[in-house]
Amino acid sequence: MRKIAGRPKSDDTKIDLTPMLDVVFILLIFFVVTATFLSETSVSAASSDNNNSDQPPPDDEKKNILFEIGANNEIILNGNPRPILPNFIRSNIDQLKAENPAASVIIQPNNASSVAALVMIMDAARQAGMANISIVEP
Repeated sequence: MRKIAGRPKSDDTKIDLTPMLDVVFILLIFFVVTATFLSETSVSAASSDNNNSDQPPPDDEKKNILFEIGANNEIILNGNPRPILPNFIRSNIDQLKAENPAASVIIQPNNASSVAALVMIMDAARQAGMANISIVEP
C-alpha cells in the first residue's frame, strides 16, 4: 500500500521565549539590588575674580611641636638653631600647647642619639598633657 502523498505536514514547533525573559528579568533585579551606588564628590573651582589677593589665606592648619635630637643629644625645638636645655622642655611644650591646643608632639631622633633624650622628651610631653606623640625617622 502506498501512502497518499498529500501536503507535507508543517512543523509547528516554535521557541518559547518566556523562560528566557524570566531569567533575564531575575538577573536584572539581582544586579540592580546588589549594585553599589557611588556618590561622586566635586570640588568647586573658584575663579580668580572671587578671591581677594589682599587677604592671606586663613591659617587653619595646626602647627606641630617638632623636637629634633642631634647626634650629641642636643635638643632643637621647631628648627630653632639654638638647642634647648633639658630642664626647659616641659615649659616650652606648655607654652606651645597654650598657643595651639590641637598641636601634637613630633620627635625626630638622630641615629647616634641616646634613648634617654627621647624618653625625656616623651615624659615631658605626657606630663604636659599632650595626647598625640609621634616619633619619626630622620
